[in-house]
Amino acid sequence: MSSALPAPCELRRIAITAAAACAPRLVRAFRSTPADLNLATKRSSHDLVTVHDRATEDELVRLLGEAVPGSRFIGEEGGIRGLDPAPDADAHRLEWIIDPIDGTANFAHGFAMFSVSIAAAVDGEVVAGVVLDPVNGLEFSADDAGAYLNGVRFGAEAVDAVEAPAEAAMNLVTSYPSAEALELDGSVALERFGRLVDSYATVRRTVSGALELAFTAIGWADVTLGVDTNPWDVGVGQLLVRRAGGHYLALFYDTGGPERRPAHLAPCYVAVAPGRAAPTAVRVLEETVTARRAAGYRR
Repeated sequence: MSSALPAPCELRRIAITAAAACAPRLVRAFRSTPADLNLATKRSSHDLVTVHDRATEDELVRLLGEAVPGSRFIGEEGGIRGLDPAPDADAHRLEWIIDPIDGTANFAHGFAMFSVSIAAAVDGEVVAGVVLDPVNGLEFSADDAGAYLNGVRFGAEAVDAVEAPAEAAMNLVTSYPSAEALELDGSVALERFGRLVDSYATVRRTVSGALELAFTAIGWADVTLGVDTNPWDVGVGQLLVRRAGGHYLALFYDTGGPERRPAHLAPCYVAVAPGRAAPTAVRVLEETVTARRAAGYRR
């Protein structure tokens, strides 16, 4: 990394500061009326958006851009913004991956399971970021030195799951199958979900990918399974899991050298907390991806 770019620890601090600046607005808006939220849908009735999603993303772009001029941005609401990469402009090697409200459906319905997620990627690799839960006061962050909750480091080096608890004693969080997955996979998606319910002590559908991964990193959840996610859903979360010593299996629909691509670009994954193993979740994910590959599905 060029010396002209902030170090990962500084990028982490910049992300935390920007997220914290936007938190009060979201706390004030939480559990307000649908009219106040200006609630609308995007791709389907399951994909909600509020006036605060775009406003928060715009504010984050402004704050991060002021902190590191020349940054590029990719956000859930605004897409790609900023200057194109230039060989002589080190700042352009930095891309901020933003989800202004991860878990908008929860936010809109008064369920306190949503966050602001900001990842910093340099040369395509996520090196730092924050997942901030403004209602519950939980600030998960990561850089090249480790993972942190409210500034206190947690986790350790990778732990071998030789004495991992049985799957029947573990809890899993997932948003699979979504309505889109049911349409694509048919009734087999429900069969796969049933296997998860049968195999794990608890299966929760919290519909907040960034917090699901943060909870897995710290061990509050044992396993997270994700299908058809986006970079802003997992950018920080996958880094948290790996920095805490957990395992992150990333799968692509195509097979053209996925090991050479960053994990946050993979649409499908299983994340496992340190010291755990989740063979059933891995099998369910591999079956889903294999079947879709065979059907020619690409994303």
